[in-house]
Amino acid sequence: MEDWEIRAALDVHWAASDANDFELEHQIYQEDAVLEYPQSGERIRGRRNIQSSRSAQPSKKRFKVRRILGAAELWITELVITYDGQPSHTISIMEFKEGKVVRETQYFADQFDPGPSRAQWVELMQ
Repeated sequence: MEDWEIRAALDVHWAASDANDFELEHQIYQEDAVLEYPQSGERIRGRRNIQSSRSAQPSKKRFKVRRILGAAELWITELVITYDGQPSHTISIMEFKEGKVVRETQYFADQFDPGPSRAQWVELMQ
């Protein structure tokens, strides 16, 4: 699969995630894909289990992609996932094989206040 095809599949995936289209969102995964959340120590095996775990999540979610970088079999998406109005800065690392995701690892970071010691060098982002 060409890089532009994977990038297009990622665009569809994240748009479907934002729209809560759980069927389309999970078409990017191989049947035996693995999803890991290192911060909570969770591992989910299998596309259907990944889909079921996400559709059972009770929070109202929104997805805003900041950027996607990658080539060949490794792709990284930087995004903000908002759960019930609370933003969480997220990194998704996806490993592809034969055009489908075989492994995804997601890292989440909460917002924090700017550090006063670096204020003179900082430009606040929106």
